[in-house]
Amino acid sequence: VQLQASGGGLVQPGGSVRLSCAASGFRVNTNTVVWFRQAPGKERAWVSSILNADASAYYTNAVKGRFTTSRDSDKNTVYLQMDSLKPEDTAVYYCAAGEGAIISPRTDTYPYWGQGTQVTVSS
Repeated sequence: VQLQASGGGLVQPGGSVRLSCAASGFRVNTNTVVWFRQAPGKERAWVSSILNADASAYYTNAVKGRFTTSRDSDKNTVYLQMDSLKPEDTAVYYCAAGEGAIISPRTDTYPYWGQGTQVTVSS
């Protein structure tokens, strides 16, 4: 199983960016894929989840209404659309995955991890 995160970069406050998490070795529509982020000096924190069966999505309160996670089963890829970005969204963003339907903010729940992509929100 491999996860390849991409799409980060430098964006101005209020701007948007879309992250991608391309999976190989398993299907994103039969497993749970999540996004975490780690800001400098802070622990890795859960951001969002998209569940296997019905693509139900869940978000941490800090990003509700601004971030949207979705998936393309044909491309076997999960996305994180990030809008109305704030400087406090600056972090390295990681995608991770686990088998079945999982709702958990714990990093140790997920056995598969991508390499992380940097998002910097600054003017």
